Amino acid sequence: MFDQWKLQDFAPGEGVDTGTFAATVDDSDWLHVEVPGDVHSALIAAGRIADPFYDRNESACAWMEEREWWYRAAFDVPADPCQPDERYRLVFHGLDAFVTIWLNGELLGRHGNMFREAVFDVTDKLRFGETNTLALCFDPPLSQVDADHPFVSWGRNEERVVMRKAQFGYGWDWGPRLPTIGIWRPVDLRRERRAVIRGVHFTTLAINHDEDVALVTVKVEVDRFGSQKPVIAHIQLGPDIKQVLMLDGDTSTLSATAYLTIKNPELWWTHDLGHPALYDLQVTLTQDNNQLDQHNSQVGIRTIELDQSPDMTERGTRFFRFVLNGVPIFAKGANWIPADSFVGSIPTDRYEMLLTAARDANMNMLRVWGGGMYEHNAFYALCDRLGLLVWQDFMFACAMYPEDDPLFVAEVEAEARYQVRRLRSHPCLALWCGNNENQWIHDIHHWDQPDNRVSGALYYDRVLPEAVAELDGHTPYWPGSPYGGNDHNSMADGDRHNWDVWHGGAPRRFGEKPVIDRSPAGVSYPRYADDMGRFISEFGMHAAPVRETLERCIPPDQLFHHSPSMDHHNKDNPKNKGDNLMLNVTGLPQDLDEYIDFSMIAQAEGLKFGIEHFRRRKPHCSGTLFWQLNDCWPVLSWSVLDYYGFGKAGYYYARRVYDPVLASFKQTENGGVELWVTNDTLCDIVDTITVRLGTFDAGVVWEEQHAIQVAANNSHVVCRWAHDTIDAGPDRYMSVTSAGPIFLRNRLFFAAIKDLQREPVEPDMQIEPVDAQHLNVHLRSPGYAYFVHLRLPDVAARFSDNYFDMEPGEERMIRVSSSTGPLDPAALTLGWR
Repeated sequence: MFDQWKLQDFAPGEGVDTGTFAATVDDSDWLHVEVPGDVHSALIAAGRIADPFYDRNESACAWMEEREWWYRAAFDVPADPCQPDERYRLVFHGLDAFVTIWLNGELLGRHGNMFREAVFDVTDKLRFGETNTLALCFDPPLSQVDADHPFVSWGRNEERVVMRKAQFGYGWDWGPRLPTIGIWRPVDLRRERRAVIRGVHFTTLAINHDEDVALVTVKVEVDRFGSQKPVIAHIQLGPDIKQVLMLDGDTSTLSATAYLTIKNPELWWTHDLGHPALYDLQVTLTQDNNQLDQHNSQVGIRTIELDQSPDMTERGTRFFRFVLNGVPIFAKGANWIPADSFVGSIPTDRYEMLLTAARDANMNMLRVWGGGMYEHNAFYALCDRLGLLVWQDFMFACAMYPEDDPLFVAEVEAEARYQVRRLRSHPCLALWCGNNENQWIHDIHHWDQPDNRVSGALYYDRVLPEAVAELDGHTPYWPGSPYGGNDHNSMADGDRHNWDVWHGGAPRRFGEKPVIDRSPAGVSYPRYADDMGRFISEFGMHAAPVRETLERCIPPDQLFHHSPSMDHHNKDNPKNKGDNLMLNVTGLPQDLDEYIDFSMIAQAEGLKFGIEHFRRRKPHCSGTLFWQLNDCWPVLSWSVLDYYGFGKAGYYYARRVYDPVLASFKQTENGGVELWVTNDTLCDIVDTITVRLGTFDAGVVWEEQHAIQVAANNSHVVCRWAHDTIDAGPDRYMSVTSAGPIFLRNRLFFAAIKDLQREPVEPDMQIEPVDAQHLNVHLRSPGYAYFVHLRLPDVAARFSDNYFDMEPGEERMIRVSSSTGPLDPAALTLGWR
């Protein structure tokens, strides 16, 4: 119906002054635009602005923040008017953000929250059998807020704090300042009769594994408006399970709950533990045998809990671990930011590409970070299907938020209630979280003022948890991230953000002055070994994207480390943090290709080191969500998948270190070495392993075989070696392989990469075309080859493995595939360090 939208901009106030809201306006010179979408994407498509992601074009878009933007659309309404028991409602699923709406020249209403729908009863305002006209005026956001507000932003740009709008749009330490404008989600005109389904809430109350039975509920919420007679909800779960509910009462808002016993249920599991089984749920609303409304969704039978019981092995601490269907799990994953700066224009296939890559990297949880947005429906549906849990932040990040404005408080409450209703039945939903870093950073800034309460606590302590308790009631709620213990970033309780590495922070307690050390040693990843946290929900390091990505967004004369354009695409400050990290790992790069490889090595080795440490600590540590999975534009950042979807080395390292069974080496204080096996599967493992001590130039020093047993869902030491057995040095390494193979090969170096006594080794490569979209790449290494990687300038190319080591004489076959088109074997190149 709404498929012919047009767009034009005016100086603030000019559109109203010239009557642009009128039913008839000459809009022949307006731009035709896509809805859903946004103004930036429309202007790029029309050639009115240059690509803001290229070079330093971002600043050339600043004028857009100062204009008002008008959308218009004409639509036809059937000639038959509403009956007395009918109504028409106009539903805007997403308006970004301060907007005034007219229908046929008549003021319909105003809206000022990007994060909830705007709904208007237009029964008496439509022109039946005629063409109707919508006009929307989006005001400059900064004109709608108090520029002198006292609320502090510890991220970027304080003006963002007093508007319910994606906070990252005003710039972050990985994102540009490109605040979006426009109709960013669909628009519907609904003809409704007598009653409509307001909400359907599916929950799993209990699972009896011994009797193989589950008890689930389906709560149906109805808005009755055209009749006071009872309505009937017909519930069908899967092909066979049916139940009927009668809803009646003295109020217009009705609800009733069906309790269903499911025999031999197919449970929803994360993909690493089982199959994420989904059931089709259909609820049909009738009255007098007339269908009034219908709701269709997919649901999963599963229970989710947050275990915070005392950890009796590490006295004075508590667990922070998720329990899925009665099974404690180790959450392996990353933080998710919006997949594009222009959030209204994200296609479903982009979500599918990124989320499938997360699944393929053995991740089982993603955290939707609180400075972005409540994601599109496609995101949650894909997480349901792929078996990925979602930690869902409410949209508050790195700031104080106003509590003294009743309208703002009401907006937050309405937003929370809308989003909880919207997302509560997804089986992927594991946690509601109040905010990102607000309590923690407030305490850092007011460390010597214990009575200085964070502005925003009203939401995290009352408004949000009350909405979750009333409208969900089964998904855990957590006040913030990080939160818990004697310091909101405690190692003893709650979740923790480890920014000791990269940002140079340090552990502290309430009342202690924060300490920052940005020296090479202060930002170095070996500091992860000091972290005894319960659940590490942020940690990470920068790396450059692949060269193909840089060449797409950086002018040729700027393709060098710390060029003005390259530094513009690094939003973190100071710009030399990555240099300090590389100094201790690889040394400083001498050219662009070295910078790309060295920064990737520093990130990848750091993630490997940190995740191995945290996984060895299972169950005392029960999760790692590194920062971050993805990017919203082409940038030098913490991501492991760049904006176009190319995997950095860190992606492939994380994929290996997140394998369900991990063998990892740990150096002890006395110079010895331990080998740990971490088993996240639900089966005991029995294996024979081969451990090798080798030198980079001369081969094997010694080799041993050991029989090992590791219980299901467990982690412990399987072998130990004294320091005199190892004689550790920069000229040698240890490796472990599985006979099964139950786990992937792993290795240990005894010095930083830059200090290893080795010569670069080029593997032999032969390319075997299988068909137009598949290649087999055969590799053989004559010596120890480090950081072996294949490159293709095709973002659709998928590698079975990449960025790996090869021991002397080792042979490997890497499968390369593309789902979108033919692969060019001549474009495939090999790299190593």
